[in-house]
Amino acid sequence: MKFKDMKYERPDIEVVKAEMQSHIERLEVAQDYKTAREVFLEMEGLDSHVGTMFTLASIRHSIDTRDEFYDKENDFIDAKGPELAEYGVKWAETMLKTPFRKEFEEEYGNVSFINAEIRSRSFKPELIPLMQKENELTSQYGKLIASAQIPFKDGVYTLSQLSPFKTDADDAMRLEAWKAEGNWYKEHQEELDDIYDKLVHIRDEAGKTLGYENYIPLGYDRMQRNCYDKNDVEKFRAAVVKYLVPVAEKIYKRQAERLGKDYPMSFADNALEFRSGNPRPAGDAEYILKEGDKFYDDLSPETSEFFRTMREGELLDVLSTEGKQGGGYCTGIQDYEVPFIFANFNGTQHDIEVVTHEAGHAFAYWMNRERIPSDCIWPGMEGAEVHSMSMEFFGEHWADGFFGKDAKKFLYSHLASAITFIPYGTMVDHFQHLVYEKPEMTPRERHDTWKELLGTYMPWMRLDNEIPFYADGEGWQRQSHIYERPFYYIDYCLAQTVALGFWAMIQEDRAKAWEHYMAYTKQGGSRVFTELLANAGLKSPFEEETLRGVCEKAAKYLEGFDLTGIS
Repeated sequence: MKFKDMKYERPDIEVVKAEMQSHIERLEVAQDYKTAREVFLEMEGLDSHVGTMFTLASIRHSIDTRDEFYDKENDFIDAKGPELAEYGVKWAETMLKTPFRKEFEEEYGNVSFINAEIRSRSFKPELIPLMQKENELTSQYGKLIASAQIPFKDGVYTLSQLSPFKTDADDAMRLEAWKAEGNWYKEHQEELDDIYDKLVHIRDEAGKTLGYENYIPLGYDRMQRNCYDKNDVEKFRAAVVKYLVPVAEKIYKRQAERLGKDYPMSFADNALEFRSGNPRPAGDAEYILKEGDKFYDDLSPETSEFFRTMREGELLDVLSTEGKQGGGYCTGIQDYEVPFIFANFNGTQHDIEVVTHEAGHAFAYWMNRERIPSDCIWPGMEGAEVHSMSMEFFGEHWADGFFGKDAKKFLYSHLASAITFIPYGTMVDHFQHLVYEKPEMTPRERHDTWKELLGTYMPWMRLDNEIPFYADGEGWQRQSHIYERPFYYIDYCLAQTVALGFWAMIQEDRAKAWEHYMAYTKQGGSRVFTELLANAGLKSPFEEETLRGVCEKAAKYLEGFDLTGIS
């Protein structure tokens, strides 16, 4: 079935609540495992259907935030989702108390019970009004970003459409694009500050309502951290500063030499990797998707079937259009057992990475689409990002098809970007910890905090007044995760570390690396993150040796990379 033919119908929330309550009561009085299992599977079906309706509405709203019907449906979900969460927690607590837990764990594993314990301790009915307001504010942020209309040269562009100009090989053009983007954010500074300030205080109140000192423990629970804690993340951040920042700094120093620029460079100059221009796709959106067909056909029978199903079902929406939300994501449409990819192609290297990154998520869903319970289709976000970031490295094998004459540029750029991204992503996480530790900070103090962290994690950025929005420490407001999904971003960094391990394996034996990838992916979310890695023969990013090792291998590869003929 094509995506456009999937029927949306607003769920009757009161009916859903009544059905959920009935399932809870029936599970409480079940006299044997067979009866308890039947109730469990009925609840799985109900949750799948309601989730499908919410997902269809959310996707269609993100495709066009100006659509009045789905805008209203999105508001409805923002308001009613937290109400259903209360019943979801009651169900989780009932599952935790069932005398048939041993039988459930033997058939379905124990992760859903671990996560049920997290859900139980991270919710109280008193949180519902706060959750509703939080949803309202994150939607407000999304609409604001989607509404951007930026005058530039002879046209008007959305933020995504402006992106190619921000990596233009012409220095003046590139700088002007960065300034135009920065000016738009500056013009909306007061609104952006206000939205985030309210979000911080709402989340802080939610944490304290649960008896915590601040929001951070609740934020970790909401991100389903089920096998590591704040101390592990702090150790990882320290390892990034110790091992990775020096490697990234060398990458940018060599870049400055190629461009004929003084080091450190401006934000605009750091965005240009080669004087002749950054790698660009060899064709338009349809060309890229057709090359995606070939890549996934070549990679494995499973990926071939998966990607062709996506294409035939029109389950990719990738063009950047007015009114469309920024960014990209992958989600699952459970009743139809298919994934969906949302993106904003903009003519840059990013477009290819969508076809590998988001499709990595989608493939993981595809391989586990029939898994029960459905909340174990995917692992936590750090585990899920391994699927996507590692698939990007498998995509390097098809660089000639995706990039044509720019293939060599891409192979250098992709690995260099993987290294230089981790300090940025780690800084995003560090910033959020500092913000939620001191929720009373003023907007200006938050900006100053970001600016100070830039000196630690990204010393290659020149902080002058050339582009005030960035130089004033306000650039974090471009990062939607900070507004919408607190503490998400470190997941990318942990996963990128694992993905760099895949990159190293691919250099030695691509077929063997794919075996490890499939061993990891086929597990879905049936184990906690560290167990998923161990079962697939992969190293944990929390071990300092892991980050040190991949840094050494990547640094050696990049230093010896032959850039002859590329300026």
